[in-house]
Amino acid sequence: MPRLTRTIPSLGLALLGALAAPLAGEGARVVAPDTGAAAAPAPAPAPPPSLKLTGFAEASYVFSPDADTTTKAILGHLYDRYSTAFTMNAFKLSADLPFDPKKVSAGVHGDVMLGQNAEVLHSTGSGAGGFSLGPDGDLEQAYVTLNLPTANGNGVQFKIGKMVTLMGLEVIEDPANPVWSLGNQFIFVENFTSTGLEVDFKPAGTVDVELRVDNGWDRVFITDAQPSFMGRIGIAPNGNTTIGLLGFYGDEEANTSAARMGFDGLLTQKIGKSTTIWIQADYGSEKANAALPDPTKDATWWAVGGWVASDVSPNLNISARVDYLDDAEGARTASFGFPAGSADKLWSLTGNLNIKTFPSVLIRPEVRYDHSSFAVFKNGTKGSQIVIAVSAAYSF
Repeated sequence: MPRLTRTIPSLGLALLGALAAPLAGEGARVVAPDTGAAAAPAPAPAPPPSLKLTGFAEASYVFSPDADTTTKAILGHLYDRYSTAFTMNAFKLSADLPFDPKKVSAGVHGDVMLGQNAEVLHSTGSGAGGFSLGPDGDLEQAYVTLNLPTANGNGVQFKIGKMVTLMGLEVIEDPANPVWSLGNQFIFVENFTSTGLEVDFKPAGTVDVELRVDNGWDRVFITDAQPSFMGRIGIAPNGNTTIGLLGFYGDEEANTSAARMGFDGLLTQKIGKSTTIWIQADYGSEKANAALPDPTKDATWWAVGGWVASDVSPNLNISARVDYLDDAEGARTASFGFPAGSADKLWSLTGNLNIKTFPSVLIRPEVRYDHSSFAVFKNGTKGSQIVIAVSAAYSF
């Protein structure tokens, strides 16, 4: 799962000659003519960093002939979860006061999201913790960064507060994703946010490390006094390739000591100047506990996904995603309406146009096909569904 040239006046030849005379023995002393030029004043100190405000507003329309005939709910989807409906997805506002990595410094960052997307992002206990801003509002992130300088100039950063996950390619802010709708890996096998302490550093120009201890997946506070751990290392062997490797461990269910553990890997590869592909793989397991569909059995799951995006012109990009999830015990999908305790296998294929004709606006028509190993769509009568959508986001 954010980053003077100083001009030094030349020494006058007269001063240079004075310094050189004792070393020159009997040599002649060279005296430069007096030009009368005054020394340039010292440059003014750099101004302190200023608060930056950014964000976006987004709305969409979604249709599926395979939605629930009564509620119009689209099974297994997150932001695009209602058919035949206009949606005010989000108004997102970010405030950032950056730190200076080259000196002892501090920064602060906060994200507030309002709209129907925020409803599905709330952390457990967020009402008591004050992070929920009502059903359609959420304090997505709020953290302080403390920086200690290092010899390589990158510094070591200590972040404390609520932060988004380190896992995966896709992020909460969907205009930044290759395709519009969120995939099975984001929805079912990753956390959204966590509250805790993170240490970031770059031991080399091609390597970055993030280490986090927190209250658990999407939890504001710990209910069993057991913190969770997540660590990621990023490697950029060249300008076109990056690799991210992540591991996690913790007791994620309330009032249990059943460990959830696993890993996440992400490869990003640029091809030429206009095309990028991403491949992500996930594996996870959880010890038997009362929160699982079958409390007597350990649960395991794995998933893989691939994305491609290519610029056709300055104002048009095309993108696609294919993903597959094997939820062997139904532990990750049961809470979304899929059969509990069953080996559910999901896959989807999604295609987007990303249109940038209007300044600062991204328009995204999308077609998506979902398939399940069970007949769960359209009131339990079909094993697949089609979803058609269009979204418009203005970023500032």
